[in-house]
Amino acid sequence: MRLDGVRVLDLTRLLPGPYATQLLADSGADVVKIEDTSAGDYARHMPPTTDAGVGAVFDAVNRGKRSVALDLKNESGREAFYDLVADADVVIESFRPGVTERLGVDYETLTEYREDIVYCSLSGYGQNGPHADRAGHDLNYIGLAGLLDMSRVDTDEKPQMPGYQIADMAGGLLAAFSVCSALLSRELGNTGGEYLDVALTDAVVSFSQALAPEALSGENPRPGETPLTGEYPWYDVYEAKDGKYVTLGALEPHFWSAFCEAVDRPDLVGKHMTDDPAERAAVREELESIFAERTRDEWAETMADVDAAVDGVYTPAEAFEHPQIEARGYVERPDDGAPRVGFPLRGSDVPPSPSAAAPGHGEHTDGVLREAGLDEETIARLRDEGAIN
Repeated sequence: MRLDGVRVLDLTRLLPGPYATQLLADSGADVVKIEDTSAGDYARHMPPTTDAGVGAVFDAVNRGKRSVALDLKNESGREAFYDLVADADVVIESFRPGVTERLGVDYETLTEYREDIVYCSLSGYGQNGPHADRAGHDLNYIGLAGLLDMSRVDTDEKPQMPGYQIADMAGGLLAAFSVCSALLSRELGNTGGEYLDVALTDAVVSFSQALAPEALSGENPRPGETPLTGEYPWYDVYEAKDGKYVTLGALEPHFWSAFCEAVDRPDLVGKHMTDDPAERAAVREELESIFAERTRDEWAETMADVDAAVDGVYTPAEAFEHPQIEARGYVERPDDGAPRVGFPLRGSDVPPSPSAAAPGHGEHTDGVLREAGLDEETIARLRDEGAIN
């Protein structure tokens, strides 16, 4: 799964695009972050910040990349970008539809400089449709995709904002997957260059597989009334003795039987998957009483060796300290930088996590341009013209 030798020109900013290219960088790709010559990626300056004064989100998803400060609105800067494209494998951008055409860095234009370029457009709503030109953020996308509606116990409750950005991360992951697939397709000779249109909203809609058959058949799944959103008492979240919470995911009969045996309630075994609403309500009431007998951590310890799909609900800080997460080895705490979540994939030939920190704005401009064949005189001229920093 190594992408050594693949060069990616990254025109994205904030979170979804940089997360996508971070996954590629973690896989060994040379990611060159193209930033404007003024402020650069907005995330550089967004709170919270690290001890070094850099936006924590920027630091988290830009490690090991190189930064080139280039003004694409400047003709000379644009020509310099074309020089970089000639030696690149991938271009990924996150502008609104139509912006790349105005800048002269759209797919059709760039194929003149690299015929087999893999070009990915990552946007909120995609390149077509009535919402294509709309502004939006994660909350808007999950709202449109149906996820936000299903985030509550029932329809009497206000939809709850997820604690993590779902559309941003899902879209970034889908973009990285699409780029890798296109590179493989090119390598196999199935395609040459390729244009990819990835929408954050579409990524979340794709997550609806468990509800889509019902929704597409004219039904309207409601929160708290489907098997995986609260309909079943054996698949739910329960409050423990200490006010913390425990998850129970005993969908399969053998998980439920193991749980009932562990809590000495064999009388509940036969209630599994009952269709009787009153019986389900009674089971839920019994489970609420059972889980209230012990603390969250006592439940986690008691059920550790019981094959019943029971575990605790943890805060993000607790999760990062959890032995299971620590054992996987992707949470990094470098001596010379901020702690961060590294590449989450484990395998037999996973590249080491990039040791370099997130780049300074324009830190690698001169070096990358030299690699593209520009001489010192040309680089100096571009700087004089304001085309680069």
